[in-house]
Amino acid sequence: MPTRQSPPAATRSRTPVRPTRSLEERAVELAGQIDVSPEVAHYLLSRKIKPPTCRPKIHTPEPRNVRGSVFDAARVDRVMAAFRQLRHTQGRWAGRVLEPDPWQVAYILAPVFGWVVYNREVEDYARIISTVLIDVPRKNGKSTLVGGIGLYLTAADRESGAQVLAAATSVDQAKFVFDPLRQIAAESPGLRGFVKPMQRRIVHTRSGSYMQVVSSVAEALHGGNIHGAVIDELHLHKKPDLVEAIETGTGARTQPLIVMITTADDGRQDTIYARKRDYVEKLARHVLTDASTYGVVFAADAEDDPFSEETQRKANPGFGISPTKAFLKRVAAKARQSPAEKSAYLRLHLGIRTRQETKYLELDVWDRNAGLVNLDTLNGRTAYGGLDLSSTSDLCALCWMFPDGEGGLDAIWRHWMPERAYIDLNSRTAGKASVWRDLGLLEVTPGDVADYDFIRAQILRDCQTFQVEAIAYDRWNASQLVNDLVQEDAPMVQLGQGFASMSAPTKQIKHLLLAGSARAPRFRHGGNDLMRWQVDNLAVTMDAAGNVKPDKKAAGDKIDGFSAAADAMSQVILAEPEFVSAYDGGRGVETI
Repeated sequence: MPTRQSPPAATRSRTPVRPTRSLEERAVELAGQIDVSPEVAHYLLSRKIKPPTCRPKIHTPEPRNVRGSVFDAARVDRVMAAFRQLRHTQGRWAGRVLEPDPWQVAYILAPVFGWVVYNREVEDYARIISTVLIDVPRKNGKSTLVGGIGLYLTAADRESGAQVLAAATSVDQAKFVFDPLRQIAAESPGLRGFVKPMQRRIVHTRSGSYMQVVSSVAEALHGGNIHGAVIDELHLHKKPDLVEAIETGTGARTQPLIVMITTADDGRQDTIYARKRDYVEKLARHVLTDASTYGVVFAADAEDDPFSEETQRKANPGFGISPTKAFLKRVAAKARQSPAEKSAYLRLHLGIRTRQETKYLELDVWDRNAGLVNLDTLNGRTAYGGLDLSSTSDLCALCWMFPDGEGGLDAIWRHWMPERAYIDLNSRTAGKASVWRDLGLLEVTPGDVADYDFIRAQILRDCQTFQVEAIAYDRWNASQLVNDLVQEDAPMVQLGQGFASMSAPTKQIKHLLLAGSARAPRFRHGGNDLMRWQVDNLAVTMDAAGNVKPDKKAAGDKIDGFSAAADAMSQVILAEPEFVSAYDGGRGVETI
């Protein structure tokens, strides 16, 4: 009987045989490549869904770190199965199954519907995510996506009497949103006999649920027991009223879901879009934490070549299918010929907020200068203060700076806020303000307005503890508090808040931060988390000569602590030779 023999050495393969990797190992590798959790990557691989080729520019964390969180793949399967019951109704795809694109599964459907946590009130698992922002350029199929989500919430989410709203800014816009959904419901064979499309409603008779179009606060409040909503083109909502009415109408539901879709805006401040976008960006940067809110933003960077195919692919996750390569080529050609067309092209097709400005201070630069600030070692040291009183009903800040004689300094802050304003701030920051209060970074005073007695007492205590040389304050906010401090011999210095006064200290703070490192910080702030939030909010305005100053109107939220720091730095520059600004020589600090 012949025996098996090894082949001659010359015929042996020189290519090593790689051991088969487990699905879990492949999922971990894929998760890092496409910026999703290993659980979502595992889902894509196990369901043989191709990985997306376009990653979001901004992506909030998935709620996998919530205590007790579980990824339920079966729930995602149910959503996918529901989508496959739907049919496209327009264009070359008419009649075909509405199969979600890989990017929609990876970055939206799987994270939103897959992550659940046990709810003891209903003795069942419920979704963790309740608010979603999808910011993506036009023609990437986002309307079809959220339409499918809306129909799922209405007819397949196992919620009795679900009220699902399709919201827009006007009756005409609402019709533009709702009519395609009604057509999908009417022409999808899998929905026949289950849903009844009507003029302004789609009704799921078995559960008593319905989707209804709304375009006003009154319509949204009618019924007042909202299970879900899809809000179209968030950037077109001039007022926050409709969005806020919908958000406050979900309190009685176990797992409500509000999905907002939008393209980028023109960079305006104080809009509902700006608020939601800013909040999502803070979550993505880990400035704030809120597991119930999830967002993805697809966009190019401002410095990218706007007309290259690479940039178009970077901003459009549906590139090549919707939008087509030919379509983007046409709109890019028009944009080359006209500044107005280019502005629209950047915003609508590359996701670039056309008037968005670069941040003055980056968080990583701020973070690396944290250093260790030991309050005990500051006793008796030379100190320069900056006091920003803001309005009597808002945040007030005091900053102390302590030069170390070697070109660096330590900085500490005191912050005060009346209780009424604190409640609003705590809501806007998803509970962060309560953490700042508990850590002693923010003192909450009773009532609706600032209690200046608290501030006066703290300043006088600090004057006894530190060797205070000057306390600069905004001359336009002079008050009885300042007069009282002067009577107590506090060295108060009026300071203008224009470019002449604020440019040098603002630039000097940036200079010190840029010059510092984690090993050798120059502007040591002790990692104050309330100040980190304000630095992330910071916006500056610039004049024709290149002078800058903090701009509270353009800021994302409060920056009073930074304004106080600039006031304090103005006095450091005047008194300490080593702090003459490397940018403009420290000239132009205007005192009165």
